[in-house]
Parts: sequence; C-alpha cells; structure tokens
Amino acid sequence: MDFWFSEAQTPNVKLSIKVDKQLFSGKSEFQRIDVFEAPEFGRFLTLDGYMMLTEKDEFIYHEMITHVPMAVHPKVRDVLVIGAGDGGVIRELTRYPEIEHIDMVEIDPLVVEVCKKYLPQTSCRLNDPRLTIHYEDGVRFIRSCKDQYDLIIVDSTDPFGPGEGLFTREFYGSCYNALREDGIMVNQHESPFYAEDAVACQRAHKRIVESFPISRVYQAHIPTYPSGHWLFGFASKKYHPLRDLDETRWNMRGLTCRYYTTTLHKGAFYLPAYVEELLRDVEQEC
Repeated sequence: MDFWFSEAQTPNVKLSIKVDKQLFSGKSEFQRIDVFEAPEFGRFLTLDGYMMLTEKDEFIYHEMITHVPMAVHPKVRDVLVIGAGDGGVIRELTRYPEIEHIDMVEIDPLVVEVCKKYLPQTSCRLNDPRLTIHYEDGVRFIRSCKDQYDLIIVDSTDPFGPGEGLFTREFYGSCYNALREDGIMVNQHESPFYAEDAVACQRAHKRIVESFPISRVYQAHIPTYPSGHWLFGFASKKYHPLRDLDETRWNMRGLTCRYYTTTLHKGAFYLPAYVEELLRDVEQEC
C-alpha cells in the first residue's frame, strides 16, 4: 500500500507527496509537529499539516532569505532571527565571519529539538558559539529591543496560529525600532498566486510600507510551497536592495550557493506584472 502526505493549498488544490515512513509525530503546546521521509524530497517537516521544508528544496528558501540582505548591508555584526527553529537560516548566517552575535527567537522548543534529531542538514549550526536561542514569543521579545541589530530575518510560519502576530503593524514597527540606523529587515512574504495567499501578501506589504522608508519585494521558485512561486520582503532604513548591492564584495567571499548568485539577486526583484499590480494597489493606499 502506498502512503501519501497531502496538504490542501486551497480548497480546490492539494500537494501530495509519496511517503516512505513517518519519523516523528508529536504535539507541543503550540502545534502538531511531524517529520516524514519521502523518496522524492527526502525528509520533510510539517507543522499542523502545513509544509515547512523539505531536504530537497530548503536551500532555495534559506539562501534567498539570508544572502540577499547580506550582499547589500556593508557590515552586519548583530542579527536577530525570529522563528527559524529548523536552523536553516542560522546555517547560512554562520558562513559570515564578520557576524559577531545572532539572537534566535523561537516560540516552540520542541521544533528545535525535533529538527536537531531528524533534520541535521538544516540544524547543523545550532551549536555555533555566536548563537543565543531564546524560547519565547517573537512579538514580545522585540518590543524591548532598541537600536540593537543590523539585520532582522523574520522566518515565520504562515499568518495564522503561532505565527499570526508576526504579520501585524505593531510587529513591523517594533522591528524598525530594533534596527540600527542603517538596518535591514527581511521576511517571508507568502505567495501571490492563489487568492487567499495574495491577500495575506498584500496585507503584509502594506504594513511594512507604512513602517519603512524603503520596501521592496523579491521572488524565488520553491517547488513544495503553494504554487511554487514565493515572495520575500526587503525593508530598510537606508539601503536599496539593487542600488546598494555590492556584487564584487560578496563574490570575493567565495561562498558556494546552490541557488543564490548576485546576478539572480538582481533578477529576483523584477516581478511579474500581476504581482506588481497586487503590490501597487496597496502602496497607493499608504
């Protein structure tokens, strides 16, 4: 008998992946956590039945949410990561020797423990000495932070359940206050393709535009996320993601990536017409 994991991406669309076995199933005080092993995508993590990452395509998400701001900001020393319990963002950040300290705020300790045990590909740098893990609510944590970080990466779940508070105007305002005068915030911005996801994307973009003087959106292709077309938000007090991209500086590092390049960086900000229209509609309201 074949076993399949299915995620309803809309009421009319499902993503189904053939599964060899289930490696873990448990419930924390916040959510249900499952880890499966699949012949096509390797091990994958789901929270409350929603796909979070797979071993096969996680590199796309983690490279694009990390290296885009790192190629723009000239000197990142202190980083705040909200969410990211799987460790993929931390893995990419720790490749930069100039980063002095990383605070990771994850609401659910069980996610981290499960990923350490079952997803070593992403969690392999969670023991880096520059990292401090705080098991608390990200919204509450950041309220007390002022002028403290060069970069904030919001690696949140979808805008419901435990991640709902990470898409509010109050939260983005707190991120602005927590950044230094030339700080950058990057967040996952949902998909623009299906109607319900597009509304969430517009709502997040509107609230970020209201909080930051520079706000741009960029894209990546992630096969296991709804529609495969995924957006990220780049918000900054000072730096523009294209005009301030320093290709030579980043390429001289010699970092090897499987998805990110500085050429792709530039292209990622050139969005399809229907996405530009979605964003322009909410920008005009601000």
